[in-house]
Formats: sequence, structure tokens, C-alpha cells
Amino acid sequence: MELGNQSRILTGIYSRLYKGLYPLWGRQIPYTMVKFATFETTVNAIYSYLGKPKSSYNGLQQTGVSFLGGYIAGVGCAVVSHPADVMVSKLNSDRKKGEGAGKAMTRIYGNIGFKGLWNGLPVRILMIGTLTAFQWLIYDSFKVGLGLPTTGGH
Repeated sequence: MELGNQSRILTGIYSRLYKGLYPLWGRQIPYTMVKFATFETTVNAIYSYLGKPKSSYNGLQQTGVSFLGGYIAGVGCAVVSHPADVMVSKLNSDRKKGEGAGKAMTRIYGNIGFKGLWNGLPVRILMIGTLTAFQWLIYDSFKVGLGLPTTGGH
């Protein structure tokens, strides 16, 4: 009897812990891919626009380019991940007991529609853009402090 109760408890914990895992991956994988791809592309475009090679700028100027490239990459991250993030939040708050993820997403989407997936995007752009910009700024400032080149613009 005791073993059966423990098994049910563990199953319940596992179920609650992982109920949003696949939707979370649906948000996090595109987010991370866009973060790096957009950052590199943006930094290259900024240096191209400035008209001089990266090496002609000092460390402070290069970290400024990293900050701007990071902010633009953050905007891309916010846009690509926002619908999935909204759905993960809704799954965690509105999922009915025993309801499968696919069925729950279909029901939730039926309630909020395509437009509902984009609620709050401007705030998310501000938040994620700033967060991503500071991540690249801190990372490249650390690299400059160690005498290493900044990221991007190769």
C-alpha cells in the first residue's frame, strides 16, 4: 500500500514538473537560435555601416557595438519566442487536471486566438531587448578586460 502511494505521489510531482516542458522547448530553442544568429548578423551589419574594420575601434567602442547588436538581437528573441511563452504561461495557469498538452493548447488557442498570443509583446521587447543587450555588454566587457577581442564582426 505504501509503495503505491509513493508511486502516485512521484507521478504527480513528475507530471506537474514537466507539464510545460515541450512548450518551453518550443520557446527556448528558437529564442536561443535567434539570439546568436541575429547578434552576429547585426554586429557585422553595424561594422559594415560604420565603414571601418572592427579592429580600428577601441574596446569601449566595440562594446558599444555589442550592446546595440545585443539589443537588436533581443528584439528578435522577444518576437520569435513570445507566442510560445504566452502559451506556456497559459498552460501552467489554465490547464485542466488530466488534460493533455495538445488538447489544452487547442482549447487555450480557441479562447485567446492568434491575437491573444501577441498580448504584451511591446513590454517583452523592452525587457528582453534590454536584458540581451546587457548580457552581450557584460560578456564583451569581460573579454576586453582579459585582453580578448569582442564578439562578432569578424
